[in-house]
Amino acid sequence: MSPAELIEQPFATYAELIRQQARSRPGHPALIQDQRTVSFATLDAMMDRVAATLQREGIRPTEAVAICAGASLEYAVVFLGALRAGVAVAPLAPSSTPQSLADMAANSGARLMFIDAATAQELGPVRADIRARFIALDDSAGSEAFSRWLAPVGSTPTRVDIQPDWPFNIIYSSGTTGTPKGIVQPHGMRWAHVQRARLQGYGPDAVTVIATPLYSNTTLVSFFPTVTLGGTVVLMAKFDATKYLALAEQHRATHTMLVPVQYQRLMAHPDFDHHDLSSFRMKLCTSAPFSAALKADILKRWPGGLVEYYGMTEGGGTCILAAHEHPDKLATVGTPAEGHDMRLIDEAGREVPRGAIGEVVGHSPAMMSGYHRQPDKTREAEWYTPDGKRFIRTGDVGRFDEDGFLTLMDRKKDMVISGGFNVYPSDLEAVLIRHPAVSEAAVVGVASERWGETPVAFVVLRVGAGALCVPGIPLRGQVTPTQLRDWANQRLGKTQRLAAVEIVDSLPRSAIGKILKRELRDNFVIVFEH
Repeated sequence: MSPAELIEQPFATYAELIRQQARSRPGHPALIQDQRTVSFATLDAMMDRVAATLQREGIRPTEAVAICAGASLEYAVVFLGALRAGVAVAPLAPSSTPQSLADMAANSGARLMFIDAATAQELGPVRADIRARFIALDDSAGSEAFSRWLAPVGSTPTRVDIQPDWPFNIIYSSGTTGTPKGIVQPHGMRWAHVQRARLQGYGPDAVTVIATPLYSNTTLVSFFPTVTLGGTVVLMAKFDATKYLALAEQHRATHTMLVPVQYQRLMAHPDFDHHDLSSFRMKLCTSAPFSAALKADILKRWPGGLVEYYGMTEGGGTCILAAHEHPDKLATVGTPAEGHDMRLIDEAGREVPRGAIGEVVGHSPAMMSGYHRQPDKTREAEWYTPDGKRFIRTGDVGRFDEDGFLTLMDRKKDMVISGGFNVYPSDLEAVLIRHPAVSEAAVVGVASERWGETPVAFVVLRVGAGALCVPGIPLRGQVTPTQLRDWANQRLGKTQRLAAVEIVDSLPRSAIGKILKRELRDNFVIVFEH
C-alpha cells in the first residue's frame, strides 16, 4: 500500500507510514540537523533497530520509556523507534527541576531513560532516586552509550499490531501551577493530528524548520505530520533568530511552528527583511497568547499563510484562525475545527448563551485518555453533557462573537477578582502594550486586604525607552513605574485599575514561551513583604 493510500485509512500508525515512505522514496531526506542528514531508508532501519532493542530489553507494548535531552537526530530516532514497538514515550523537559524530573520519571513507570550530557549534570542530586537505566544518546560518559546499547545493523523487531487506544506518548504539563500531570495521548488522537495537518499543506515536498523542544506538544504536532507524510524536518537544538533565518532560507522552508515570543524576536531582527522567505507555504503558532499586532506584522512582511491553533495538549476542542483569510479577526483565536464541538460553561457547569463569557470546554476525535495514574485529576478535567458526551475543560475564559470566532479573556486561574468584580489581565495588558515605551506586559493578581485581590503589572521596556516622553501626560525624563501605572489607569475602568507597575528586564517564560505568572506573583509578594 502506498503512503497516499495508507493515509486515507480510518487508522494506521506513524511507523507504518514511515515504512512506506522509505520504500517509495528511500533517499529523500527525512531529518536534517547541522551537517547531518538522515534519509527515509536510514530512518526506517534505525527505527527497526530501536524497536528490536526495546523488545530485547523486555519493554512490552503500552509500557513507556522516558527521554530527557536536547533535540537531536538520536532523540527523534528513539521516539519513532519506540512507537514501532508499540512502546509509549514520555518526553521530559530538561528545564524542569531535578525533583520534578524524578517525579515524572516515576509516574511514567519507565525502566529506560534516554539522556544526554547536559541532562545528566542536571539530574545529579536525584539520579540515584530514578529507577531507570540511563542510556546516553550522545554516548557521553557516566551512562550506557546509545551506540553500544542499540541492536546491530540489520536487526528487525517482531511486528506489533498497535491499537488506536494504546498510549502513544505521555506529555507532561508545564508544571507552571504545580506538579506536572502526565497527559496520555493515544495513537488514535495522534492519527487525527496528522489528518488535520494535511489541510495545512504538509506533504512529500514540505520542509519544516523545528525550533522548539521535542518534548513539547507544540513541536510534535508539526514534527510528526512532516516526517510521516514524507517531508523533511530541519532540527534546531536551540532557537536563535539569526540561525533560524539562515536555515529557513538555505533549506527553502515551507512550514514552521513557532511560539509567539519567537515570532516577536524574528520580526524584530534587524536583518529579517533581507532574507528570502518566499518558499514559505504556511506558518503556524500555538501555546501562548498571540497579539493581533504581531499577527498583522507577520502577514505584512512574511510570505505565506499564518495559522494559529488554540487548544490543549489534553485535546478536546481546537480553534483555528487562518489569519491570512480573516485579517479582521486577528484579536480572536478563530473558530472550532471541523468535527470539533466547543462550548462555554459557567461556574455551575451550565452552558452560557452566545456572546456571554464562560469557561471553554471541547470535544473532538483528538482527546487524551486521561492523566497518567491520576484518575481524580482526570475527572476534574472532564465535563459531560446531560446525555453523557465527554468534553475536556480548558481552564480558559472566553466569548464567541456573532460569527462564531472565539476571543480568549484569560486563564480562569489568572482572572483577578477585585472587590467582587472579575478583572481579566489580558484587558489590562492590551492597554499597557499601547504605551510607546512598553515592549511586553503581564498582569497578575496579588492579595489585598481592601479588595481581596488587586492587579499588578510587570512590564519590559523597549530599548532606549528610558527617556521617552509619555503622550498625554506632561512629564519628562525617565519613564517610571508610577508614570506607567497612572497612564494605564487613565485608560482603564475603575474596577480594573492597577495597584502597581514593576519594570523588569524580562518576563519569566517556560521553554515554549509561556509567561510564568506564578513566578511573577510570588516574586511580587516577596518584594512586598520585605
